[in-house]
Amino acid sequence: MLIVNVKENESIDKALKRFKKKFEKTGVLKELRARTSFEKPSITRRSQIIRAAYREQQKLKESNS
Repeated sequence: MLIVNVKENESIDKALKRFKKKFEKTGVLKELRARTSFEKPSITRRSQIIRAAYREQQKLKESNS
């Protein structure tokens, strides 16, 4: 359970923003979306490898610039 203490004189918007950040860090929504449909482990690994290769390519482009 996430608990966000609202400080005195703090707007609800700021407290809500802190709550959203905490919620995003927990990864609950990401896990929920992953569980909605089954994905074979081989496909999961393949997509992770593709994502890693893309990130590496972006790092190389950034360092060469």
